[in-house]
Amino acid sequence: MQAADPTTTDSPVPPGPRPAEAEPLETPAHPEAPATQPPAGPTHPVSLSPSRASDFMTCPLLYRLRVIDRLPEPPSPAATRGTLIHAVLERLFDSPAGERTPDTARALLRPQWERLLEERPEVAELFPADTGAQELAAWLTDAETLLESYFRVEDPNRLQPAERELLVQTTLESGLTLRGYVDRIDVAPTGEVRVVDYKTGRAPSRDFEGKAMFQMKFYALVIWRERGVLPKRLQLLYLGGGGQVVSYDPDEGDLLAVERKLQALWRAIQRALETGEWPASPNRLCDWCAHKSLCPAWGGTPPAYPLADSVN
Repeated sequence: MQAADPTTTDSPVPPGPRPAEAEPLETPAHPEAPATQPPAGPTHPVSLSPSRASDFMTCPLLYRLRVIDRLPEPPSPAATRGTLIHAVLERLFDSPAGERTPDTARALLRPQWERLLEERPEVAELFPADTGAQELAAWLTDAETLLESYFRVEDPNRLQPAERELLVQTTLESGLTLRGYVDRIDVAPTGEVRVVDYKTGRAPSRDFEGKAMFQMKFYALVIWRERGVLPKRLQLLYLGGGGQVVSYDPDEGDLLAVERKLQALWRAIQRALETGEWPASPNRLCDWCAHKSLCPAWGGTPPAYPLADSVN
């Protein structure tokens, strides 16, 4: 694992390793996160995404409540701000090179917030008593700070992304479908592919770098299987803590190992579906879990298993 020099991140394959230093304070905020108001009724999982794979590895019960029970989750300021930042950075590249400035990015914040309100009215619950709009203004100021960090680690005027907010999907020989949304794909004139993901938290410490890069290796595997092209570089742009870039250059061995891990994970999910056993796994993220009150590890009772009729 290596952290790239921020002054060179406009190159699809930036040179020069530099160690990551910040603590793992990243909050899930990608549009792939579960919808606040999911469709009613239980579902049988048919595919795997990085977020849901991480859910199962973190806590099988959390995976069940999100994927099968599809319980709604209230919006959080951090996750919603992350969604807003993703939208602004996607739209920033609609402007021609030379006009992708901090002022342009700041000008996109309000329109993208209004769009988010239209698409997900429940996010208005974040500021229920904000009659003077002071809380919203402070929240947007925090978002501006994250955008300023973005311009410290990357110059968007020297980039022309090949893809933005791209759905990538592939079906492995086993029948397992992998899917996810990639924030950005850059392609060098020489053909090398760089996969980029924006994170609104701080860069993780060395102890958590592997977990943080799992999502990127997942994307790289899907692109490799879908297009036959092995991405040259995986790059995480952390905007919290002033901004930092963490990069990794995968090889075929890395991606084959991820593929084996995902196959084993899917088999474990299938066993849980067959048995109805979705154990809780208490961990350091429990205090932020929207379903903590339903968790038996914390004295709660989960709802009746909606797929009980299919349990062996």
